Amino acid sequence: MSSVPDTLQYTAEHEWLDGGDPATVGITATAADALGDIVFVELPAVGDEIVAGAVIGEIESTKSVSELFAPVSGTVAEINGAVVENPALVNSDPFGEGWLIKVTVTTRGPLLSAGEYEAMSGADGH
Repeated sequence: MSSVPDTLQYTAEHEWLDGGDPATVGITATAADALGDIVFVELPAVGDEIVAGAVIGEIESTKSVSELFAPVSGTVAEINGAVVENPALVNSDPFGEGWLIKVTVTTRGPLLSAGEYEAMSGADGH
């Protein structure tokens, strides 16, 4: 199974974005694996305006704290309350149940294809 789904777009900061409306945002399996056991997730509030490339929250693991960056500009439409209650979902299913926010997109930031992300991050696509 690919650790980098080719149906998504990615940022150099290890966030992913689907093509939905609103668009779903999460962090990649590569980032989740690097962080280790995730114990806390801070997300923006519903209704917040976010700007592509800006910090929108943080993820804390037993090893470190990492900032979350917005892959797009727009309005936060939904947050994943299940991840706030159980941050380990990001580790167990980063491209599914571990999604972070949904955004009504106004502008997309610089995004990478799965192949470009794999090349940049060293993630295994096969």
